[in-house]
Amino acid sequence: MVASPIFGLWSNYRPRKEPLIVSIFISVAANCLYAYVHVPASHNKYYMLAARGLVGFGAGNVAVIRSYIAGATSLQERTSSMANTSACQALGFILGPVFQTCFALIGEKGVMWDVIKLQINMYTAPVLLGAFLGILNIILILTVLREHRVDDSGRQCKNINFEEASTDEVQVPQGNIDQVAVVATNVLFFVILFIFALFETIVTPLTMDMYAWTREQAVLYGGIILAALGVEAVIIFMGIKLLSKKIGERALLLGGLIIIWVGFFVLLPWGNQFPKIQWEDLHNNSIPNTTFGEVIITLWKSPREDHSEEPTGCPVEQAWCLYTPMIHLAQFLISAVLVGIGYPSCSVMSYTLYSKILGPNPQGVYMGWLTASGSAARILGPVFISQVYTAWGPRWAFSLVCGMVVLTITLLGVVYRRLIAFSVRHGRIQE
Repeated sequence: MVASPIFGLWSNYRPRKEPLIVSIFISVAANCLYAYVHVPASHNKYYMLAARGLVGFGAGNVAVIRSYIAGATSLQERTSSMANTSACQALGFILGPVFQTCFALIGEKGVMWDVIKLQINMYTAPVLLGAFLGILNIILILTVLREHRVDDSGRQCKNINFEEASTDEVQVPQGNIDQVAVVATNVLFFVILFIFALFETIVTPLTMDMYAWTREQAVLYGGIILAALGVEAVIIFMGIKLLSKKIGERALLLGGLIIIWVGFFVLLPWGNQFPKIQWEDLHNNSIPNTTFGEVIITLWKSPREDHSEEPTGCPVEQAWCLYTPMIHLAQFLISAVLVGIGYPSCSVMSYTLYSKILGPNPQGVYMGWLTASGSAARILGPVFISQVYTAWGPRWAFSLVCGMVVLTITLLGVVYRRLIAFSVRHGRIQE
């Protein structure tokens, strides 16, 4: 959130290789620090916190990447290029947990390399792989990446990020940027990432409360569900490349928001079947799925015996567990599929439209602010859903999310006509 505007500003005035290499080097150094966090005799947790913070700072180069794509593609190429980038990002989110699972086979003890005091185990192997891939990225940037800039029509433009200029370059078209559209798109992007972040967060506690899963089961099955959503996202990104040419980015964004709303509406609890109750003072004593009247009777008659197993079910200290109907597994899975369709559609359409609104001018700072708004959403979303869900339950939590999506759709309707490309707005290109 902090680094994105900084790297974006840097990329506006200097070759984009510079912020990319520096940011990746920071990530490599942070991963190496994490691998050696066991070496100091004290304050290890502070070193680990610093390492994770630096990794997050290095991730601010997303703004530079998006601004590069925006400057190197014409309007016709933009959506396809942004979709490809998002698909690669989604693929990374899928493969990351897969590699981590494979590294778990190394075990906690692993292998100790005494010469350089490096312990290779299930915790350090992933960060060492990350450091290696970072070094590989730096090599590719130095040898393959070329500064390239075109206008919205695809004609070569004068490039402030690169000293050499060809004689057939055209000047960057002048004109003011629609700041209302810029702010509105930032708000839309914030809400989209806010909603998906809270959905990711709620998967584990919701499944534990509703289906009496143990923590291990919730993490395992939740991970499988999120991985499946990642695969679904890659498919959606590929489909968007075709649909955007026939339907348009704004219509896809609106359709994605409607699908998200339906997904959370489906998630609202209905009926007279209630979740199993986890007693506050029992380790494992729950009641079967039943009606509310039977819940009260069973609570009154239930024996209170201690067991050594992990407690499962909806904790009785969450008062809403006693009167809120359960969310059936089919409901949850349908909701996950719908959110998995709506989120990638909205995400890629929002920053594709954003890049078109900004036009052929340097977009580093603007992309930095967009990335920062997304980072803020990923911070606030989990906080919001965990507090509301714990205090008031899924009915209130998901009703508020539905209301939030309705307000977002309303905002999109208000600014719909303003979400057009810079060159279209100034009459240089017909939409």
